[in-house]
Amino acid sequence: MTFAEKKRIGIFVIAYNAVNKLDWTLDRVPEEVWQKVDEVFLFDDCSTDNTYYAAIGYKHVKGIEKLTVHRNAQNLRYGGNQKAGYQYAISRGFDIVVMLHADGQYAPEALPKLLEPFENNQADMVFGSRMADGGAPLSGGMPLYKFIGNKILTWLENHITGMKLSEFHSGYRIYSCEALKKVPFMLNSGEWHFDTEILMQFHEAGLRIVERPIPTYYGDEICYVNGMAYAFNCLKSALKYRLHKARLLYAPNFDVKGDYYIYQKADPCSSHAQAIRRVEHERPEEVLEVGTATG
Repeated sequence: MTFAEKKRIGIFVIAYNAVNKLDWTLDRVPEEVWQKVDEVFLFDDCSTDNTYYAAIGYKHVKGIEKLTVHRNAQNLRYGGNQKAGYQYAISRGFDIVVMLHADGQYAPEALPKLLEPFENNQADMVFGSRMADGGAPLSGGMPLYKFIGNKILTWLENHITGMKLSEFHSGYRIYSCEALKKVPFMLNSGEWHFDTEILMQFHEAGLRIVERPIPTYYGDEICYVNGMAYAFNCLKSALKYRLHKARLLYAPNFDVKGDYYIYQKADPCSSHAQAIRRVEHERPEEVLEVGTATG
């Protein structure tokens, strides 16, 4: 029995206005993956089409008990929907959570290979990259301007952050839930650059990011990303991370180690020093500290 078969796996289908692609995407999930996973949970982010009802219909027509369908009470945006999905995965006790886009842009057929690093205990996060060797994005239909933009933006982000990724902008991600617990992803943006910020959080926490090439597919799905605003926000986040690393700016979402707050003030008469002396004198078994920056 492999590592992935022993672990509890959840597939998080992130969905917004994907009614025309949803069944096609779910049909492409390999049978071996369906057998491995404990639950496939779809979070519809208040779509304006019938994505939610299509998902319910698919579940009943196919008779798939493992598929659960959820609808956010309000539109949380791309990053916000991810936060809800990862919180759900953690609350359900999953060991591994896959993010799969409902529009089928990221090939479900690649899931067995993307899960391999977890089977071999080599990763805390697997990143499906279109730009890695073997991805062939242009032959998969990626527009030339997006290819060039991706390359330039990734080069800038790598240069700013000190990372060495082939790209930052693929939405095909698999996470260890234990690793997710170690980073404050809830403090990230609710917008599209959530994907960039969580990569930097994993890097800052010293977690293992493994890239695997994935095929590229561009069809008639609708893109809701404002390219210029997205690029600006990605670079802004990268610069915030760099300044945070240099201790020139405090960015709470990049404080993954909690070492920016000085608990022991130098002044022996400070409230901190007095509290510590009292605790040391009385030696209680447990102490709850409330009101600190990271507390």
